[in-house]
Amino acid sequence: MSDNPVMIEVRGLSVGYGGVAVLENLDFSVARGEVFVILGRSGCGKSTLMKHMTGLRAPISGDILVKGESIVKADLSGKRRIMRSFGVLYQSGALFNSYTLGENVALPLEEFTPYSPVEIADLVKKKLEMVGLGGCEDMMPHEASGGMRKRAGLARAMALDPEILFFDEPSAGLDPVTAAKLDRLILDLRERLTTTMVVVTHELDSIYAIADRAMMLDPEERTAIAFGSPAELREQSGNSRVREFFTRDGMIDRMR
Repeated sequence: MSDNPVMIEVRGLSVGYGGVAVLENLDFSVARGEVFVILGRSGCGKSTLMKHMTGLRAPISGDILVKGESIVKADLSGKRRIMRSFGVLYQSGALFNSYTLGENVALPLEEFTPYSPVEIADLVKKKLEMVGLGGCEDMMPHEASGGMRKRAGLARAMALDPEILFFDEPSAGLDPVTAAKLDRLILDLRERLTTTMVVVTHELDSIYAIADRAMMLDPEERTAIAFGSPAELREQSGNSRVREFFTRDGMIDRMR
């Protein structure tokens, strides 16, 4: 990925709530077409960082550039334009329970495009087919399994053909087989669409399966303590907390 242009660049970023920093002095970049994983123990600030990267919260300090343009310094119209290049799959799928799967996917198309109802229906069908839900347009969320709801949420995230997809704990709540299928779908979509993907997770199986490169956050240091491929972090890191995360050494002793 080193030869690919930078899609996201984070410079000196500190984030938190009420002026209290959760993470400080973050510097990293994400290349076009990369699957970049943000990992770490619970409470390290993974989801908080994603909220700032997607423009939902303003940082305490620092900057976030998307294709060279600051989402932090942009005015409201500029920020909205940048955010239109994002798609987000939330941890629960975040579907509207009173809408069918097809109606959920149609929402961003109805709000942000001039397409006719016939054109939107055709696009909804194609997006659902891309995630393995062809023919499920009329299914209600409560009729779908957890994995199906995640895939429907992914279809909605892709509705506007975003250049960057963000995933917040995509495997959370899924059984191992369903989680592995979702991992394969993520990789398949990256290959087919060359979409840049930022994934927040602490699931080791998913990290090994999908990550081109990973950044590990640490709640004690309140910053990133490691960068690299999962194999590099597991085998070459000199940081004991990184090795423990990837090998689970010492975890059983602490649980006794």
